[in-house]
Amino acid sequence: MFGDYEAQRHWQEVTYNLPVHEWYFNTTENDLNYWGLDYPPLTAYHSLLCAYVAKLINPEWVELYTSRGYESPAHKLFMRATVLVADILIYIPAVVVYCLYLVEGSFKRKVSTIFCILLYPGLTLIDYGHFQYNSVSLGLALWGVIGLGLGRDMLGSFAFTLALNYKQMELYHSLPFFCYLLGKCVKQGLTGRGLLLLVKVGGTVLVTFALCWLPFLSDPQQVLQVVHRLFPVARGLFEDKVANTWCSLNVLIKIKTLMSTGSQLSLSFVLTLLAALPSSIKLLTRPTLWQFKLALVNSSLAFFLFSYQVHEKSILLPALPVCLLLSDVPLVALWFLQVSTFSMLPLLLKDGLLLPYAVTSMAFLYLGLFLLSALQRCTDGELRLQPYHALLSIAAPCLPRLNLGLITKWKFVVSMVLMAGLSVASVVVEPPAQLPDLFPVLVSLSSCGQLLGLSLYFNLLQLSEAPGKRSSKKNN
Repeated sequence: MFGDYEAQRHWQEVTYNLPVHEWYFNTTENDLNYWGLDYPPLTAYHSLLCAYVAKLINPEWVELYTSRGYESPAHKLFMRATVLVADILIYIPAVVVYCLYLVEGSFKRKVSTIFCILLYPGLTLIDYGHFQYNSVSLGLALWGVIGLGLGRDMLGSFAFTLALNYKQMELYHSLPFFCYLLGKCVKQGLTGRGLLLLVKVGGTVLVTFALCWLPFLSDPQQVLQVVHRLFPVARGLFEDKVANTWCSLNVLIKIKTLMSTGSQLSLSFVLTLLAALPSSIKLLTRPTLWQFKLALVNSSLAFFLFSYQVHEKSILLPALPVCLLLSDVPLVALWFLQVSTFSMLPLLLKDGLLLPYAVTSMAFLYLGLFLLSALQRCTDGELRLQPYHALLSIAAPCLPRLNLGLITKWKFVVSMVLMAGLSVASVVVEPPAQLPDLFPVLVSLSSCGQLLGLSLYFNLLQLSEAPGKRSSKKNN
């Protein structure tokens, strides 16, 4: 009960009953230690809007103090209904528009891609089962991609700035947006059209930020306090059994114990920057939609695997751009999306979502393989494995040419079997008394290993792109 469900309900309680200047401050009526608001202003405004509706239905849901810990079937239904409304208004239209206008191929392929993206179980399970509104920020980010993909750069900048002001984790996507727009400005010339575009985009971002933060701009202390709440450094390098590098290394090296908070922060910042930099530089020099989508994957994966204060649910951020690649490299995209859902298994089990997890994961896998013909599109060319052949020819020139497409297909099958086995074992097998976290750790380690391998694939795919091959079709 006292998880994100109570956090979302409590934010509605706080925003409805307290003045704006108290939302992010610890006061006698707002105890920040009790699920204090720690998301940007747009999340607070959304909570306030939901609170007005909740008040009309049942005032007990948002009563100050007395509503703490409130839980009922009716209220859960209301919370899920608010997620559905957000999906209908923001996320679902963005998916449909993206697939119809920016996915290449037949109408059947476009519709198949729409179904597969909307059936992605990770987002559904977290938003409807764990009670969050990730579809709002991800939907706004997707509208940003659509804007840039259709050449509406101001619209794209506006939409992504809204996403960033709804959830600060959208910083995972910020480097590709910045590099794409800057690269486009440089390409058009910084003394002519490019400079004008740069001014327009910069103005759009600044005005949008100012409007979102308007109630807090009258007092600098308000701004500083909101920023302080958005980036809680004291929480540590990672939480729970997240499938990233730091949590996996912590099994052997107790990083949190050996290193100070400042050292952890510096190390994670440097490694995240180094991991994201190659794809960002490539995008800066080749600002095309294809490069942009790959950079979104690579940047968000770099943040998830190496950055500071990562949650299990943060895997949804790289999952969004991978969804955009379902029609291009369906097998690898399906593989990643299945791993991303599996990586959240310990969290889903805590929320009692075993049955929804099993049903949605199997349905998504079956429909993805069927609708996108993923197992049939496994040649080296369709999987774009030429960079691996080049690396193998350098590292082991005596080896005969391998059928990497077939190898990838079997690795995919083995991965699915492994994840299914660990999912079953996590439920039916009692871990040893001295290793109570055995299965969450195994889930984390196996997921992290696969995500690192997939990250290498997406980076090679972007960095090895031949000039004028794929990007010429996607150039704005």
